[in-house]
Amino acid sequence: MITKVTNYRAIFKILGIIMIIVGAAEIFPWIYSEVTGDTEVAFAFRVCTPFTLALGLAMFFFIRTGRSRFGAREGYLVVALCWVCASLVGAFPYLLSGYVDSYIDAFFESASGFTTTGCTIVPHGITNHGLLLWKAISHWLGGMGILVFVISLLPALGINGQIIARAEMPGPVLQKTTVRMSDSAKALYLTYTTFTVAEFILLMLSGKMPLYDGVITTLGSISTGGLLVHPQGIAYYGSIYIELVISFFCLLAAVNFVLYHYILTGKFSYFVKDLELRAYAIIIAGATIICTCGLMYYNHDGFGESLRDSFFQVVSFATTAGYTRTPYMYWPSVCQLILLMIMFIGGCSASTAGSIKVIRILVMLKMIARGCIRRIHPRSVVAVKLGDSAISAPVVSSITVFLFTFAGIFLFSGFVLSFQGTDMETNFTSALCMLSNTGASFGFGASAGNFSFFHPALKIYLSALMIVGRLELFTIIILFTRNFWSRNH
Repeated sequence: MITKVTNYRAIFKILGIIMIIVGAAEIFPWIYSEVTGDTEVAFAFRVCTPFTLALGLAMFFFIRTGRSRFGAREGYLVVALCWVCASLVGAFPYLLSGYVDSYIDAFFESASGFTTTGCTIVPHGITNHGLLLWKAISHWLGGMGILVFVISLLPALGINGQIIARAEMPGPVLQKTTVRMSDSAKALYLTYTTFTVAEFILLMLSGKMPLYDGVITTLGSISTGGLLVHPQGIAYYGSIYIELVISFFCLLAAVNFVLYHYILTGKFSYFVKDLELRAYAIIIAGATIICTCGLMYYNHDGFGESLRDSFFQVVSFATTAGYTRTPYMYWPSVCQLILLMIMFIGGCSASTAGSIKVIRILVMLKMIARGCIRRIHPRSVVAVKLGDSAISAPVVSSITVFLFTFAGIFLFSGFVLSFQGTDMETNFTSALCMLSNTGASFGFGASAGNFSFFHPALKIYLSALMIVGRLELFTIIILFTRNFWSRNH
C-alpha cells in the first residue's frame, strides 16, 4: 500500500512543473520545424506542446499542496517519477512524427535524450533536424538534471529541496555551494548555462560549423550526451580546433560543479587540491598515452594522428559523452580495453557524467590498501582517507554497496540481453553503455550504429537501464523494496 507516502499532492505538483518545463522546451523544435517547412514534425509538436503545457499547468495550479510532511520517501518517489514521466511525455513527438514504428521505440529515444545516453534505435540516426533539436534540448535538460532547476522553485511550495537533491544528484556526497539548497541549484545552473554559451561561441569561431550544427553539438557535449549531426561523427568537420573545443567542454562538464563555485568565491586552492580531480586528470592522461602507443605500434599510425584520435576518444568515453571520431571498434584490443575500463569509471561526482564516478574508485582503492595493511597488522586501526580527511563508515559502506550493486546489475543485464542471441561482447558492452549513460558500445551495436536490432521487450529493459544509471541505481531500486511501502517506517 502507498499509505506512508502522504504528500501525494506535492508530488503531483512537482510533476506539473516538470511537464511545464518539458512543454516549454518543445516550443523551440516546434518553431524550427514550422520555419523549415517540416510538416510531419511540426504537426507532432502542434499536438504535443499545447497538451503537455496544459497538463502541467493544470497539475500545478489546481492541486493544493497543503502543509503535510515531505520526507525521504516522497523525495525518492518524486525523483523516479519525474524522470520516468519526462521520458514518457517526451516520447510523443518521435511517435506522432512517424520517425519511429512504435511507442516503445519512441520511449527508448526519449529516455536516451533525458538521461544523456545519446544512443538511438533509428537506423543511421535521426536525420530529421526538428527531432534532433528536441533530443539535443532534452540532453541539455537532463545533463544537469531537470530537478536541479526545479529545486530552486521548491521553497515557494514549502518543500525541502535537500531531500530531493539527495536522491537526484549524481555522486556519493552532495556538497552545498551556498547556504540554501535552492541557491545551490541556481548557482549550478548558472555555471552550466555559462559553459553552454561559451562553447557555442567558440564553435562558431571555427568557421567550419553551421549555426544548427553548433547548437546541436553544444547542447550534446556540455551535457556529455554526445549527440551527432552527421553519421561520420566529429570527423565530418576535419578540424582539430573543433575537436579540442568539444573535448575541453566535455571535460569541464565531467568535473564536480561545486569546484567551480570555489573558484568564483576565491578558493582556488580547493580546486587545485581536489583529489578526485587530480585522479581524473591522471586517468585521462594515462589512458591517452597507452592508446597512443597502441595505435602507433599495432596500426602503424603516426604520432600526431594517434595522439589526436586517442585523446578525443578517451575524453569521449571518460566523460561518458560517447562521441566518435574514428571507428574505435577496430582499434587494437589493448586500446579497446582501456576505453572499456574508463567507461566503468566515468566522470567526477556532482557532474553531468555518468557511470561509477572517480571518487568511488578512489575509495575502493583505499579500502583495498587498508585490507592489505590489516593482513600484515591485524590489530591495527586504519581509517579510509582521501587526502587528510577520513571518510565516515556510513559513506564507505554506501560506496561498497553501490559498487556491488552496479556490478550485479551489469552482469544481470548482460544475461538478460543474451536472450537476443547476440554475442557476449555485444550483450555486456550494450548493458554497460546504457548503465553508464555513455551510449557507445562494442560488438554489433557499435558496428550497426544503433540498437534497433533488440527485441521490443529488451528495448524497454534498456530504457529502464538508462534511467536507473542516471539516477544512481538506488533511487529506482528502493521503490521495489517492501520497506519503502511499509506502514512501520
